[in-house]
Amino acid sequence: MRHTEPDAAFRRRLRAILGAQAVLEDPADRWPYGYDNSRRQAMPALVSFATAPEQVLEVVRLCAERRVPLVPRGRGTGTVGGSVPVAGGLILSLERMDRILEVNPDDRLMVVEPGVLNAAVQERAAGVGFFWPPDPSSGAYCTVGGNLSHNSAGPRAVKYGTPRENTLGLRAVTGAGEALRTGFRTTKGVVGYDLTRLLIGSEGTLAVLTEATLKLTPSPEARLALRAAYRDIAGAAAAVARIMAQPVIPSALEYIGGLAVDLVRGAPGVALPQETAALLLIEVDGPSDCVEQAARAVGAAAKGAGLLDLAVATRGEEAADLWAARKALSPALRTLAPKKINEDVAVPVSRLPALIDAIEGLSARHAVPIVHFGHAGNGNIHTNLMVDPAVEGQLERSRQCLSEVFDRVIALGGTISGEHGVGLEKQPFVPREIDPATLAVMRRIKQNLDPHGILNPGKLFPPVT
Repeated sequence: MRHTEPDAAFRRRLRAILGAQAVLEDPADRWPYGYDNSRRQAMPALVSFATAPEQVLEVVRLCAERRVPLVPRGRGTGTVGGSVPVAGGLILSLERMDRILEVNPDDRLMVVEPGVLNAAVQERAAGVGFFWPPDPSSGAYCTVGGNLSHNSAGPRAVKYGTPRENTLGLRAVTGAGEALRTGFRTTKGVVGYDLTRLLIGSEGTLAVLTEATLKLTPSPEARLALRAAYRDIAGAAAAVARIMAQPVIPSALEYIGGLAVDLVRGAPGVALPQETAALLLIEVDGPSDCVEQAARAVGAAAKGAGLLDLAVATRGEEAADLWAARKALSPALRTLAPKKINEDVAVPVSRLPALIDAIEGLSARHAVPIVHFGHAGNGNIHTNLMVDPAVEGQLERSRQCLSEVFDRVIALGGTISGEHGVGLEKQPFVPREIDPATLAVMRRIKQNLDPHGILNPGKLFPPVT
């Protein structure tokens, strides 16, 4: 698609729509909006802030008319370069659209704008005895719009599902400048195509989200946390398969292995057996008179070869320490190497032992340290290749190692991204997972909803050759 940069006339019209104070033109002001947590960066021609759906509609229509690239953005917490404006153009920040519009406990729903923080949703929902299941580790500062853009879930997805299972409907503006309303206010409904699930996970390439109707879940009466320490990684991986094969579904089942264990070991309040090579952090929830029985059932499944210790967090502080250590893992990786290649592959749970064995083998063969942990109950393992570009050949070896990791994941029936998305980082590998016919259908959907190719260009799909 042929794009243009914003000219003086475009800038005047943009300021008329949003107000002069809502348009940033100084390079120093634009610079911070050109990167995200992938640490990639590109300079946008303009940065703008919308505060109402009507403004979003007019901005998209302006960009479509003038063929100016438009990148919708939340708080920039994504790790795959999804909000980096590689084609220049306009950043449309939705961070000021941060209102909670409705809380309806009777219908178990909440209506929010895309700039609302995940943490704000959880706080408001808790006040009426509910929660929204998606809980990524960046929940304190990531937006609901960003969660929906990448279908980002977190630990609770093992029992409660991802944003796709916890969003009833959306309002959005397509790249053609059409305002859409998708979904229902009910948990059942089959009229028309499921455009809600289509837009969730589309990384801003089909439409700009302006509102979401979230499905709330009643807060459980009680929770119990367990920690299982294993002598070897294989024992922990096998335990995950056993836990997920029995009737009690944990509300979280997190795996921490290898080098990641050493990072957790140094966390306040966490004491592990010296021989620990892998950990499972498990949570069960439900009625107060049933939760102990659920913990016993899950604990029995956790027992097996390699188990060193199985402990129940009997005090709230102990559970909080465990989860704090888990959530601190991603930031702590920055201390291990100057660069990390941050992946989030997923495989069927029964094949998790084979995946972890493959990761360990590839790490040794390519001499590239790999720190792995993640949402084991979904088979979703965050695979972090730790790279020092100053070490001769390590960057090249890490790229080859990553390629082989993806090949192994796909061979195991998995996916190259469980929740981080594709963005820029995984574009080259998409054709390995999606066959040509299916990819062609996806491109036609993109063409229909974004006929001028203005929405987040250069993302998700590999270039047509």
